[in-house]
Amino acid sequence: MAEQASRWPKQGPASYFPSIEAKYGRSIAEWQQVIADCGLQKHMEIVAHLKSVHGMGHGHANALVGWTLAGNVAGP
Repeated sequence: MAEQASRWPKQGPASYFPSIEAKYGRSIAEWQQVIADCGLQKHMEIVAHLKSVHGMGHGHANALVGWTLAGNVAGP
C-alpha cells in the first residue's frame, strides 16, 4: 500500500487515508463500500457504525465519512 500513500493529498480528510489503509487493512474504496452497505445516511451515525462495528478511531472514521458523503470516490 506504500504506492497508494503518495496518491492522497498531504492536507484535509484524505491525508488520513494512508494510515487508515495501513491500520485497518482495507483500501479506501473498500471502506467506501462498507459505508454504502451499512444502511445509514447521517454522518455521525455512520461514524458511530465504523467505530463500534469495525473498531475504527473517531478521527479516521470522521475523515472517511466526510470525504465519502461529499461525493468523492476512491479508485480500486
